[in-house]
Amino acid sequence: MTTVVAAPRLGLAILKVAGRCNLDCTYCYEFNLADQTLAEGPRMMSDEVFSATMERLRRHAEMSGQRSVSLSFHGGEPCLIGAARFDRWCTEARASLPGLRVYISIQTNGTLLNREWIDVLLKHDVDVGISLDGPPDVHDTFRVRRNGSGSYRAVRRGLDLLQKHGVRYGILAVVQLGADPLKIHRHFLEIGCRSISYLMPDMTHETIGDVHEKYGPTPCADYLIPIFEDWWNNSTLEVRIRNFWEVSRLILGGSSHVDALGNIPLGFVVVNPSGDIEGLDVLKACEEGMVRTGINVLRDDFVDLIEASPLHSQMVFDGAPLPNDCVGCVEMSTCAGGYHPHRYSRDRGFDNRSVWCADLLKIFGHLRRRLDVEPKETLRLRRELAGAPA
Repeated sequence: MTTVVAAPRLGLAILKVAGRCNLDCTYCYEFNLADQTLAEGPRMMSDEVFSATMERLRRHAEMSGQRSVSLSFHGGEPCLIGAARFDRWCTEARASLPGLRVYISIQTNGTLLNREWIDVLLKHDVDVGISLDGPPDVHDTFRVRRNGSGSYRAVRRGLDLLQKHGVRYGILAVVQLGADPLKIHRHFLEIGCRSISYLMPDMTHETIGDVHEKYGPTPCADYLIPIFEDWWNNSTLEVRIRNFWEVSRLILGGSSHVDALGNIPLGFVVVNPSGDIEGLDVLKACEEGMVRTGINVLRDDFVDLIEASPLHSQMVFDGAPLPNDCVGCVEMSTCAGGYHPHRYSRDRGFDNRSVWCADLLKIFGHLRRRLDVEPKETLRLRRELAGAPA
C-alpha cells in the first residue's frame, strides 16, 4: 500500500458497476470494438469492491487535499444493478466520504427506468445522462436489443418519466454520419430536451477506413454546423449544446471542461466491476488490453497509477503530449489534438492528429466567425485570464 502523502487531484471516479448491457449497440466501445475487458469480467460490481473504491477515494482526497468528488455510475448498463442497490451505494458513498461534497451522476440507456428509479434519483439528487441518437428510424438503426429490435420506445418511456418528475438529465447522441442533422436535432427539441451532447464516433487511424470516401472529408462538421446554425438563429441559451459551449469557451480564452478538447489532464479514473483501476475507458476503441493497468482497489491506491502505468498516469494526472503534427496549428491551444482515442495508430501511438482533425478545424473556424474572435485574440484573452500581461 502506498505511503505517498501528496497526490494530484482526482475530480471524478467512473464506476463500471455493471459488466453487461441489455442492449447491443453496434458502435459500443465496451463490447463491440477492440477490447473485451468488461465482457470478460464479473457481471456486477460487488459490495466489497464498491466499499473498497470509496475507501480509496477517501484516502486519495486526504492526500490531495480536495474538498469534493464526483461519482459517475456507468456500465454496461448501470440500471441492471437495481434501484435498491443504487440507493444503498449512494447512501454509503456519502457516509464513507465525510467532509467531501459528493456529486452523483448515472449514464444509462434509459430503458430500465421506472418509478422506483425516479424516487431514488430524486432522493440522491442524481444527474442523469440518457443515450438517445434521434427519432425511431435513426435511433433504432444502431441502438438495438440482442434480438435486433429497436430500443427507442423503451428509452422514451424512461425519458418521459425523468421529465414528468423533474429529474435533471442530458442527452448524449452519437453523430450519425450521413443522416439529416436538423431532423435529429429538432426531434430532440420537440420532445423537450434542453441539454444535448453530440459525440463524434470513436474511430482511430486503424478503423477510419473508407469513412471519408463514403461521407466526404468533414462528415462530423457537416453534421454539426447546421445544428449550430439552427441553434444560433432560432434558439436560446436555455438549449445547451455542450459541443458548441465548450468550443466557444476555448475560443474565448477559457479552459476545456471536457476530455475531448484542450488536451487537459483527465482528472478521473475508472473502476471496473472486478475492482481493476483503469485510465481513459474509451481507449478500448484502440486495442485489446490498452486500458489495463495491473492495479486494483482491493489492494492499491489511485496514486499507484503513477508507477503502474506511465501512459494512463500521464493522461490522468499530467495531460498527454501534444501530437507533433499539431505544433503550429492555429488551434494548437484550443482543440490541442482532439480526443485521445481518435489520435491513435499502431505505428505512432497517440502522436497523430485526430481522425476528425479537418472536422474540428472547420467547426472552430465556423464558431470563430460567428463569435468574431481570431486565434490571436484567443491567445490574448487566455493571457489576460491567466493574469499575464497582454
